[in-house]
Amino acid sequence: MVRLFLKERPYIIHSHTPKAGTVSMLAGWVARVPHRVHTVAGLPLTEATGLKRWLLIEIEKVTLWCATNVLVNSTQLSEFMIETGLCDTSKLKVLGHGSSNGIDTDFFFATSELRAKAKTIRQSLGIPAESLMFCFVGRMVADKGLDELISAFVSISKECSAYLLLVGPFEEDLDPLTSESRRLILNHEKIVHVGFQSDIRPYLTASTVLVHPSYREGFPNVVMQAGSMGLPCIVSNINGCNEIVMDGHNGIIVEPKDPVGLENAMRLMVKDDGLRQRLASSAREMIVSRYDQREFWESLLQFYQKLMVD
Repeated sequence: MVRLFLKERPYIIHSHTPKAGTVSMLAGWVARVPHRVHTVAGLPLTEATGLKRWLLIEIEKVTLWCATNVLVNSTQLSEFMIETGLCDTSKLKVLGHGSSNGIDTDFFFATSELRAKAKTIRQSLGIPAESLMFCFVGRMVADKGLDELISAFVSISKECSAYLLLVGPFEEDLDPLTSESRRLILNHEKIVHVGFQSDIRPYLTASTVLVHPSYREGFPNVVMQAGSMGLPCIVSNINGCNEIVMDGHNGIIVEPKDPVGLENAMRLMVKDDGLRQRLASSAREMIVSRYDQREFWESLLQFYQKLMVD
């Protein structure tokens, strides 16, 4: 990387992800690249403990020390970095309302074609058209809050005709679900797992509420995508999620790792049609007004142009 930078002599380099950031920021510092920009889209160290946490903090400090500018994808994450002394405040910046790239709100829109596909999906899965369906999209791992979600859903499923749709692959080697959660996913009559899907839009259109009870996030795209499709969201009170969702406006915020709180929020969505519809009516407008990708790109372009002038 140092040889590449010495050969090409870039004026600006911009890295994403922790590993790429460490390599490119350190190499950029050695090669004296004038502007070294790193985007922080989440910190794995927030859930780490002991020696692992210490090591992750020290590596992150090296990366951020080598950077001349640090773009953070959420306000709360920026505040966390300041509180923990990870980075000089003068380097930090949040573009727009946050996120790493915004989303294409035209693409994530419930068209008549997608509604037709959604109807077909419900029919093929044996889910009645009138039934409320919760949806989770993401990796099927413990730190996404899947164990709590399964527990909460099984409890409320005894009281209503709701279904739970799970979209995403199992990951057996890294942070796997409990054996009980996996058993319920495979055998519960109202839980449907469809695995990885290259296009999640028909599945979001087929759903009623997105549930994203993750333990840690940067700025989760799926919550923005679901909101853009008009779905109210139940999310954890963690950075990113609690900036995309305003409690009582376009969704409900619950504490992470709290199956009882999650169950209560899901039960409320089932029982209170008026609340659910009110949250849904605000969902798309909230995303379009704050996280449209074209506006984010314009903010990023202006940031680059300012560096070129400085």
